[in-house]
Amino acid sequence: MVKISLENVQIFADVDAKPQFAPSTTTVADILTKDALKFVILLHRTFNETRKQLLQNRKLQQGQLDSGKAKLDFLTETQQIRDDPVWQGPILAPGLINRSTEITGPPLRNMLINALNSPVNTYMTDFEDSLAPTWLNIVYGQVNLYDAIRDQINFTTPRKDYKLNNKFADSPTIIVRPRGWHMEEKHVYVDGEPISASIFDFALYFYHNAHNLISSGKGPYFYLPKMEHHLEAKLWNDIFNVAQDFLAIPRGTIRATVLIETLPAAFQMEEIIYQLRQHSSGLNCGRWDYIFSTIKKLRNDPSHILPNRDLVTMTSPFMAAYVKRLINTCHRRGVHAMGGMAAHIPIKDDEVANNIAMDKVRKDKIRELTNGHDGSWVAHPALAPICNEVFSNMGTPNQIYFVPDVNITEADLLNTNCEGAKITTDGIKVNLDIGLQYMEAWLRGSGCVPINNLMEDAATAEVSRCQLYQWVHHNSVLQDTNESITPDITAKILQEQVDILAAKSPVGDKNKFALAAKYFLPEITGEKFSDFLTTLLYDEIVTKKEKSIDITSLK
Repeated sequence: MVKISLENVQIFADVDAKPQFAPSTTTVADILTKDALKFVILLHRTFNETRKQLLQNRKLQQGQLDSGKAKLDFLTETQQIRDDPVWQGPILAPGLINRSTEITGPPLRNMLINALNSPVNTYMTDFEDSLAPTWLNIVYGQVNLYDAIRDQINFTTPRKDYKLNNKFADSPTIIVRPRGWHMEEKHVYVDGEPISASIFDFALYFYHNAHNLISSGKGPYFYLPKMEHHLEAKLWNDIFNVAQDFLAIPRGTIRATVLIETLPAAFQMEEIIYQLRQHSSGLNCGRWDYIFSTIKKLRNDPSHILPNRDLVTMTSPFMAAYVKRLINTCHRRGVHAMGGMAAHIPIKDDEVANNIAMDKVRKDKIRELTNGHDGSWVAHPALAPICNEVFSNMGTPNQIYFVPDVNITEADLLNTNCEGAKITTDGIKVNLDIGLQYMEAWLRGSGCVPINNLMEDAATAEVSRCQLYQWVHHNSVLQDTNESITPDITAKILQEQVDILAAKSPVGDKNKFALAAKYFLPEITGEKFSDFLTTLLYDEIVTKKEKSIDITSLK
């Protein structure tokens, strides 16, 4: 038996804190047990140095791209993996054969129930881009999943009763998305440094629920975000092996779908599947984050300036190329190729506008089906019937058998020319409006925000922020005024948008638009470029106690 010490482990948080509605008898103490913490700490101490080195490698690559000393291309050292036609991913796992409609959302108790009651196949339960990582959101996300898996999730509020329509075993398959490698959980310190948020989220969920999930006829399944290199996938694979060995679960029980949402990862799709080996359940097109990463990686190259965000669509050359390569790669290797997000939400007070929005969703899903995707994402239960209707045309639970005949080159993946490309003052306003509204809501603890009849998360705010940086950095010209975009212009419009949004804020003087603007301003005037908005803002929502709790008091 491995001896795991909890020495030099500190929790600077209120373990007795509860959300507004906490009807469960399950508490944070039931999640943060000493045995569970020992498992978390084992994984962190074993793998955190590798995680930090991989993050440093990202910075080194960005520096080389910025200086022009390197360019993105397929790796020569892994060519044998790409050229070997024999290797395959694993046999599809129970509950992951038909994934034609996946709903996404954070593990808030009411949203979790609504998602599990939706007419979908799977539910991507999100600790990442659609969840502001407050202490309560993170630990009660774990409580809520613990309860759902044990059929004790039902609860009542003054406004509504929430309950599952079916037993958990008969509900959509849950796929948990932990936070990305770049994030830390600053309420928990190990050996004097914050714990990896990825390991914290994964380990607590896996430790408490893996056996129950297997008993329900499914398994511990995950979505892995924000990776930029196949060695980052190997790190997850190593963690999976140790975790399964620790709980005496057969290797290969865990399955993980990787979101291809960074430009470097698009050049390493096969290597990423290969590194996960028997744990792979395919790849997903994370479209908004992919646009964000494309701008981020190529931000110093004036030949890759993207136009107004509404003109950057899935038919833009670089987006279409990445989709085609992903489907071809996944199906040649026998795993799922999942489509992107339909972010629309119903427009209740305007039937005409709602019909137009739903028609856009239908056309988007038809495009994905025709391209060869095995399923797609929706952000709202009302969109599930549309996705179900479209993907029912497969006639089979998936279309992994269909391998599109494509040959996507490095030039195709980097072809950022967009039809009708233009940058306008309205484009600046839209980006500032979405960025400010999302950041302000995130600072108040909400990471899943309806804006202009779309469900926005961190990825769309990132696109807004990066585009503004890129336009200012390269003195792009506004088509409507023929003016160069300067820091003065973006700063002026930023303040105008703050005044407008603050004046109509539903929380009145408690709004955080001024605080959001303080962080936004240097980013959109070209003064600095932060890697992620979420890490930029994170310290504002940390409620770290000065004194850590006594771990010996835990169960």
